[in-house]
Amino acid sequence: MGRMRWLTGATLAVGLLAATSPDPPARAAEMDKVKVRLDWVIRGDHAMFFVAKEKGYFKAENIDLELIHKGNGSLNTATLVGTYQYDFGFADLPTVCVARAKGVPVVSLIVVNQRSPLALVALKGTGLHSPKDAEGKSVGINPATSTYLFYQALMAANQVDRKKVTETTVPPPSEAFLLTRKVQMIPGYIDAEIPELEARAGGPGSLEILLGSEYGYELLGSGVLTSEKMVKERPDLVRRFTRAYLRAFQDVIKNLHEGADILVKHNPDVAEKKEVMIKQLEADVRYTFTSDDTKEHGLGWNPPRKWQVTHDTLLRLKVSGNPVQPISAIYSNDFLK
Repeated sequence: MGRMRWLTGATLAVGLLAATSPDPPARAAEMDKVKVRLDWVIRGDHAMFFVAKEKGYFKAENIDLELIHKGNGSLNTATLVGTYQYDFGFADLPTVCVARAKGVPVVSLIVVNQRSPLALVALKGTGLHSPKDAEGKSVGINPATSTYLFYQALMAANQVDRKKVTETTVPPPSEAFLLTRKVQMIPGYIDAEIPELEARAGGPGSLEILLGSEYGYELLGSGVLTSEKMVKERPDLVRRFTRAYLRAFQDVIKNLHEGADILVKHNPDVAEKKEVMIKQLEADVRYTFTSDDTKEHGLGWNPPRKWQVTHDTLLRLKVSGNPVQPISAIYSNDFLK
């Protein structure tokens, strides 16, 4: 009888212990591993990826950004993202539009450059004060790049007679042809090669620069993209990635020197270009990152009107052979909300 009471008491004690003991710790959710493909070699407007990684913004969203690979062109980046070899990418958005027209299933998530950073540039003293001044001069172009699309559209928007312009096909880097005066003008990016070109040409004031957005060129600049499959099958990951990136985007705008420091920390091979990258970011903060659309809708907004202009210009210049229908398939603002 005593033995039975002891067993009953022990059973009750075990039951009470089980009821009052804390649950075993829940297994931590596995972090989503993500790969990013850039459009080209490292430059200032790539800083947001590295800032978000450095400051733990991706980690806070349960994302492990394990790879950020340099690229060799926006069309290749769009293709690699569209075929799921990379989860997210950074690319020239008009080129993304062309890729979509060719059947590559990519979607723009964040417009980084609301205004295009493309410009026509010449050495000081050339006399390039308006697009019409291109007549009678020589220009170095590369039909395989996004700068050629810009050149064509800028000339068309300003009624420049291209028969009066000597167009010479040059390989990259085209800046060398300008510095050696083999051509008088080249198209380029104010947030990429132009600050570096300015430094090599003699510093501030050594160049004549016509920013396309100030002369009727309304196409979008670069942005962040993903695949249509990712949007449909993993929308939560897309939302978390976008949120982390936008936090870093805000940080870079507020403190571009910090952004450049972090960029160099993660890419020591470009440390000697830190001052150039600061100039690149300064140009973006001044001219491209924000617009009336971002004032109304927030940073990174995909503006429908500018996407329409971008799409229609590509068709008109026969750069894009097929219309994308509906145009809204190229972009999504759902993850910015």
